[in-house]
Amino acid sequence: MPTYRYQSRLDTGRIEGGELVADSVSAAAMTLRSKGQRVLRLVPVATSKRIDWGRIWEYLNTGSGPRQKDILDFTTQLAVMIRAGINIRQALEGIAEQTKNAKFKRILNEIRTDVESGKPFSDALGRHPKQFNTLYVNMVKASEMSGSFGRMLDRIASLIQQQLETRNMVIGASIYPGVIAVMAISVTVFLLTFVLPRFAGVFQGKEDILPGPTLFLMGLSDWMVLYWWIPLTVGVLGMGGLIAFIRTSVGQFWWDMLRLRVPLFGPMFRALYVSRSLQTMGELLNAGVPVLDSLVVTGDISGNAHYRRLWRRVGRSVREGRRINTELEHTSLLPRSVVQMVSAGEESGRLGEVLEEIASYYLRVLKDAIKTMTSMIEPILIVAMGALVGFIAMAIILPIFKMSSIVSG
Repeated sequence: MPTYRYQSRLDTGRIEGGELVADSVSAAAMTLRSKGQRVLRLVPVATSKRIDWGRIWEYLNTGSGPRQKDILDFTTQLAVMIRAGINIRQALEGIAEQTKNAKFKRILNEIRTDVESGKPFSDALGRHPKQFNTLYVNMVKASEMSGSFGRMLDRIASLIQQQLETRNMVIGASIYPGVIAVMAISVTVFLLTFVLPRFAGVFQGKEDILPGPTLFLMGLSDWMVLYWWIPLTVGVLGMGGLIAFIRTSVGQFWWDMLRLRVPLFGPMFRALYVSRSLQTMGELLNAGVPVLDSLVVTGDISGNAHYRRLWRRVGRSVREGRRINTELEHTSLLPRSVVQMVSAGEESGRLGEVLEEIASYYLRVLKDAIKTMTSMIEPILIVAMGALVGFIAMAIILPIFKMSSIVSG
């Protein structure tokens, strides 16, 4: 049987530790509680120092950690088990056994150990903020207080599913322009470094009759062949510098502002941030989370530095005794109609429901914005790529026609 190292608190308040042998973590925790001890920590002890290469191989082949889809599957399974009457410790153990991702399995086992030691489930989740964000933890905490754990897990699963669909729509719309841009750059580099040099011998000694575009492209081609490493180095360093700058607070501020103001993409991102913020706040308020806590979580979940600052200002305003719409009336990040509906929701006492209705509307606005952006950017990119390739082709063909006319004349 496995050995477990424990740390517990006695009735007298004294903390003691040691090791005990038991069939499972549950059995070990039950043994300690039967002695009147409150379990503070209970972890398995490695009984052998032999390297388990099979476990290491499994760990390396499961990626960097659980994806959002794994969190969704976990939440859905847990909701079904809780509704079926299975206690949370057994549910966590069963889900962990079926989980293929080694890192997520380890996280679930740690959560189960914390729950078995007497910690609330929300506190156990809060120890893993990268996997379970503040929205998830606060909704679970609210359900623990209200006794609606199973129904809340269903709501969380539905929310995660909706967030996944929204994220996939935005990513899909953003990838298309990137693919076209990469293709345009690749075709241009191929023509400059492989096609144009083949014509160098044909045009050699005839520079006087070559048109300007051809001379420009021939010079650019020669430079690219000799100094190809310069644009490559500048591109890599520039991309690395941009990523490093965006990770700073100042860089994140300007990057988020750019996403809100860039043509075509701006309306899409604005609809995304509005729907995400209002949906988060509506879900938390309907779950019974206090307004101030909901505003803090909404700012963290919004995904944009400017909206984060907005919701923090609203939180400070509410803390001083003012209404939510008081601060919202002075911002341009939310449409005037949204502010008016928020005010109406506050007056009627149905703010959570109103926010969810607005969020649903802006999800439809987001889908329309994505369709509009895709329909507009596709012909623009095709025309731009065609003009670029056509310019290069013209620069190659024009001197050939010119030389043919000279020879025939």
